[in-house]
Amino acid sequence: QVQLVESGGGLVQTGGSLRLSCAASGRTWSMYAMGWFRQAPGKEREFVAAVHWSGGRSYYADSVKGRFTISRDNPKNTMYLRMKDLKPEDTAVYYCAARDYSGTFPYGIDDGYNYWGQGTQVTVSS
Repeated sequence: QVQLVESGGGLVQTGGSLRLSCAASGRTWSMYAMGWFRQAPGKEREFVAAVHWSGGRSYYADSVKGRFTISRDNPKNTMYLRMKDLKPEDTAVYYCAARDYSGTFPYGIDDGYNYWGQGTQVTVSS
């Protein structure tokens, strides 16, 4: 069992920055990868970024590439998402996700993960 708790969301002006954190607890020694998704009101949840726990290979959605950076601190069992040059279209609830099993990793879809956090709100004002 893995529990995930997001933090760091809030209100920021266009062009500002935020850093989201996702703290994992429980059976963290089996972690394979973690990722971030977001969901705006009335829209489907979409992939943002993901990182392999071992090795640190990362993936990004085209909409955030160059502005967002995903990272992880393995000893702290924590994943981060540094968001720069935020835009109103980045406004959404951001969810932390984790995968604790190996195999083909469809990092960009919900089914690629088996644990989810409760989400943290990010609002970017115009």
